[in-house]
Amino acid sequence: MSGVVTGDAVVLGLQPARLPSRALAVLVDLVVVWAAYLLVMLGLAVATASLDEAAVAAVSVAAFLLILVGAPIAVETLSHGRSLGKMVCGLRVVRDDGGPIRFRHALVRGAMGVVEILMTFGVVACVASLVSERGRRLGDVFAGTLVVRERLPAARVLPVPPPPPWLVGRFAGLDLSAVPEALWLEVRQYLTRARELDPAVGRRLAERLADELVARTGTPPPAGVPASAYLAGVVAERQARDTRRAFTEAGAGAGVGNRTGAGTGAGGGFEAGRVFGAPAVAVPPVVAVPPVVPPSGASPVTPPVTPPPAASPPSAPPAGGSSSGGGSSATGFVPPA
Repeated sequence: MSGVVTGDAVVLGLQPARLPSRALAVLVDLVVVWAAYLLVMLGLAVATASLDEAAVAAVSVAAFLLILVGAPIAVETLSHGRSLGKMVCGLRVVRDDGGPIRFRHALVRGAMGVVEILMTFGVVACVASLVSERGRRLGDVFAGTLVVRERLPAARVLPVPPPPPWLVGRFAGLDLSAVPEALWLEVRQYLTRARELDPAVGRRLAERLADELVARTGTPPPAGVPASAYLAGVVAERQARDTRRAFTEAGAGAGVGNRTGAGTGAGGGFEAGRVFGAPAVAVPPVVAVPPVVPPSGASPVTPPVTPPPAASPPSAPPAGGSSSGGGSSATGFVPPA
């Protein structure tokens, strides 16, 4: 990766294109341009058959300049550095600061391309690209441009190896609030690629990262714990905390929703006998009924406390009882309205 600094002092990580990919892109462009040039020259040869030699030479030079020189310049200007060959190979021409090129950049590159590509069959361009640190030819040097790769392979996301079982939960009381994200990223990259490193180099890197973690947390690792195991244990503890925090926030959101839904029914109390989701039905109040005392001295009988239908007629008084003038029974049984 090449560190390109923009006008806003932002460092861009760009991968310069090397000679093989650039040569393939130039080859594709040359095939297309020369095919178009030969077709145009065949048409001009038929159209200028009646002209003299000077006119034919002038038309030929104009066609050469317009097709072999002007066409690539126009294509790079209009496509912001993407010619047909560069699009096929996933390349693009950008400025030294990472911005898109303009007409003057494409003009300088095209003019120098006539000398180092067409007139010398690409020998000068190949030598300059091999010598340059970022693979630039002379046209890129004079124009202040750089050919970079646009299509990069996707990076594989490797899982972080788990810590040893005897270290699980040992760092539950560790304060990780002062550890920056950049340090977490370095630790993760080390843990995912520790097996690919030289043992001595990996041990020194693990010790350096462990010292930085101790400086940020203020708590030294347990005695006898290797630096790599300490890093794995701390990263596992952070992942466990993030997981618990995510579940807690999800549970809190679900609890708020349940309380909001229940408050609409429980704020004033659920109606008796109401089925959730069904319309409310008015239920008559239950009236406490005293036991019926028969006149013959038999054992008292308690009538069932079942609310009769609203349209049911009043119950008849028991035998031997007398009725009063208010529509109520002599025994005290009051039928519902």
